[in-house]
Amino acid sequence: MAKIGVVSHIQRDPVSEHLTIRRIGTSDLMDALRRGAEDFWAAPTHLFFICLLYPILGVFFAGLAFGNNMLPLLFPLMSGFALVGPLAAVGLYEISRERERGQDVSVSSVSNVFRSHSIGSIAALGVLLMVIFIAWLLTAQALYQSLFGWHAPDSVSDFLHEVFTTRDGWTLIIAGNALGFIFSAVVFSLSVISFPLLLDRDVGAIPAILTSFRAVAANPGPMIVWALIVALALVIGFIPLFVGLAVVLPILGHATWHLYRKVVE
Repeated sequence: MAKIGVVSHIQRDPVSEHLTIRRIGTSDLMDALRRGAEDFWAAPTHLFFICLLYPILGVFFAGLAFGNNMLPLLFPLMSGFALVGPLAAVGLYEISRERERGQDVSVSSVSNVFRSHSIGSIAALGVLLMVIFIAWLLTAQALYQSLFGWHAPDSVSDFLHEVFTTRDGWTLIIAGNALGFIFSAVVFSLSVISFPLLLDRDVGAIPAILTSFRAVAANPGPMIVWALIVALALVIGFIPLFVGLAVVLPILGHATWHLYRKVVE
């Protein structure tokens, strides 16, 4: 019985085959951001509480990298936020969903995710993102070691010198960003719509992923713009010692819910 239950979380739901994908424009993206900001400012206290975890994790990862002489993995760890962000934002989607229905929201609203009929599919998709995140770290480490060997830099200055003033360093920058783009593009395409869809309808993980890919394929221009907005916002959030993520991430999370509403009929 348990095996049947697990399979049901990934099987195609007949309802998902009839989901209509709308075409959107840049104005829809701006409206989604505006609505996301409204959701954030409507109850900023508990949203700050929820997203306090992100700056803490950011500082922790930075300290881990410096303390364990793992400088080459510092950037991959930071950029990895974009790979696991869709999973972490599920609670924010639920808050926007409840506000949309005119319900009162609080910290307890996030716990409603665990009572969702799609929690198994959400968890399965979350595991997939974590696997991709680990694969990204291993790929980044392998790239660095292929260029500089197994010896880690002795200091921050040595690391920056070898990255920015050597031929291998520029190869690392170019190849690393190219690989990072591929990982990010895959995660963005499979998750931008799938998580909000699963929270809204119990369609199964695979149909949700396919719907997300369909949405990106139907709106390539706006989705590229949206991906750039997300990337730029994350960079801004990282700058002040990760503290900006406490504002950037919830706004992006709420805005993604409203983007889903505009794309999926």
